[in-house]
Amino acid sequence: MNQIIKIKTNEQGEVSVSARELYQALEVKKRFSAWFDANSKQLIENEDFTGVPGGTPVNGGNGNIQYLQDYSLTVDAAKQIAMMSGTDKGREIRLYFIEVEKQWNSPELMLSRSLQYANSKLINYESQIAELTPKAELNDVFIETGEAIGVREAAKEINVKQNEFIDNLLNNKYLYRSAGSRGRLQPYKKYVPKFFVLKSGSVNGVEFTPQVLITPYGRQFFYKKFYAPDQMEMSV
Repeated sequence: MNQIIKIKTNEQGEVSVSARELYQALEVKKRFSAWFDANSKQLIENEDFTGVPGGTPVNGGNGNIQYLQDYSLTVDAAKQIAMMSGTDKGREIRLYFIEVEKQWNSPELMLSRSLQYANSKLINYESQIAELTPKAELNDVFIETGEAIGVREAAKEINVKQNEFIDNLLNNKYLYRSAGSRGRLQPYKKYVPKFFVLKSGSVNGVEFTPQVLITPYGRQFFYKKFYAPDQMEMSV
């Protein structure tokens, strides 16, 4: 069967026809807008037809591409318009649509479409799993490490810039600086020891300000909160 008008199919298996292609196939003499206004009076917008955003690309006479107003029609709406034309061409196009529907609804094609839809869903699921796998593996690292580490090491483990990580901790009030913008990082008390621990020490007998270390639980929490919010399940 020769293809008179292209039948388009979306991911949900719904078929449609370009109103402008139908207009050209019917060999209508009047302007497209006037023709469609007259023929769409018996149709329901968003049920029998929808507008095509941006229009349909058409090659102009000088080789440039023009985007012309168009509508997407259901096959039933296209059959109705063809029949309303009352011309031999209209009857030919209507019979063409009827034959297309017969083939479309054959058991073989219905099975083929079902398999294609199932395959597309499977590919989508596989891509989602592949995207989430690195995140899941990184969460395992936090647990396996089993010890608190410094902010620099934590940023490296999460694979983000240290300054960016620190800014997130400061802006979200998990840490503060002890003496202005250049002071040492210190945790708010309510997050110790759940997210942070303080490591004290001394050099040559002189004690220094306790170093802030982030616990495995804290690193997992901050990773999810700042960089994988779709995995966020924990609460403070």
